[in-house]
Amino acid sequence: MGQGEGVGLTLAVDCGGGGIKGSVLDGGGNLRAPVLRVDTPYPLPPELFVKMLVELAGRFPRADRITVGMPGMIRHGVVVATPHYVTRSGPRSRVDPDLLAEWSGYDARRAVTEAFGMPALVLNDAEVHGAGVVAGTGCELVLTLGTGLGSALFDGGRLAPHLELSHAPVRWGTTYDTYVGEPERRRLGDAFWSRRIRQVVDGLRPVFRWDRLYLGGGNSRLIRPEQVARMGDDVVIVPNTAGIVGGVRAWQLTGERDDPTS
Repeated sequence: MGQGEGVGLTLAVDCGGGGIKGSVLDGGGNLRAPVLRVDTPYPLPPELFVKMLVELAGRFPRADRITVGMPGMIRHGVVVATPHYVTRSGPRSRVDPDLLAEWSGYDARRAVTEAFGMPALVLNDAEVHGAGVVAGTGCELVLTLGTGLGSALFDGGRLAPHLELSHAPVRWGTTYDTYVGEPERRRLGDAFWSRRIRQVVDGLRPVFRWDRLYLGGGNSRLIRPEQVARMGDDVVIVPNTAGIVGGVRAWQLTGERDDPTS
């Protein structure tokens, strides 16, 4: 069966630290409705998160399945850890112990499946983003630049186990999340921040030995052209819309069944 064949409509939702956006796509990954965005509310317990998804879905044509990309370590649809939604007022604010307990081990896929009454797939947001851009051959790394740093690794078109690269130390005791995230971009300015991105790419190259690296997320378009040119031909800047477009292909690249309860 070819890509998209026999697939109805997919509701794809890209959940970030600052906003939640979504649309409905057909089996070929084409938008069937304009992308809509709402601000991410805080505090955000799991029940409110699912309620927001349902309310957003109500503004689109009825879909047959749903793909949700969200920040953090997600294993088989279960939240191991999520960085923003456990805070009191948004990214880099204080962690709320009650929210931390609610989100830890939360079966997001089952909750979304039950709330929508349709098959659901819940992945790390960078993984969904990657599903929208990878060629499906060789070792392909996806880095998303936004509130922080997201990452996803694909081997021969199959999604590899997720690594929270954003939490790895990079310099002076800081993590990649802090080192290249939005607050640091604002502090440095685009020129110096772009040079830092290029330095990060150079540092990660011998670690992954990728065949191709994709730089996406809302801030990838801000990387200065001269720094992109210095990164090499194996580095590609991709549009942020991949976080939604990947909602269809993610089912194929993860090898997931349509019904997680069967």
